[in-house]
Amino acid sequence: MRKTTTLALIAGALVALGCGAGTTDDATSSRTESGAEAAASDTDSGKADAGKSDDKPKTAKIGQPARDGKFEFTVKSAKCGVSKVGTSTFGAKAQGQFCLVTVNVKNIGKESQMFDGSSQKAYAANGTEYSADGSAAIYANKNAETFLNDINPGNQVTGVVAFDIPKDVKLARLELHDSPFSGGVTVSLS
Repeated sequence: MRKTTTLALIAGALVALGCGAGTTDDATSSRTESGAEAAASDTDSGKADAGKSDDKPKTAKIGQPARDGKFEFTVKSAKCGVSKVGTSTFGAKAQGQFCLVTVNVKNIGKESQMFDGSSQKAYAANGTEYSADGSAAIYANKNAETFLNDINPGNQVTGVVAFDIPKDVKLARLELHDSPFSGGVTVSLS
């Protein structure tokens, strides 16, 4: 029990540090991407779209890359109906069921940035919003440091984001964010 509390406190502190850093990075990111859009429009229109995630949110599907700010997300899979994550000694038990979403996160920006699992959201078909369960994600990721370190430009990590939802609910979509204040990008799960 003591190890669980310590891990949760460390994760919370790192998330809080990432939230403050994300605010500064967003302003810098917007200025950098706006300048990059003008330069990239002549050479590569795909790069120019990176800064327009707030203009026209695009819906991606599982397996398709989707961009928000400095990150390109590719949802690999979503598995629901999981009652517990971790080991028999250390783990987390779902209040309802865990939906474990495996996602690849690539830094497409020019500065390092931390992926903040708590900024990710899931939605049922009726629009009900569910937040990520950070403590369950610690146990769901075999490499606990997957999302607790900065991702440098050009690098990518793959890990699991966990959502604890009622047993009778089916998730319809995700809203993935490069920081708590970004516009986000939608990924359909159906």
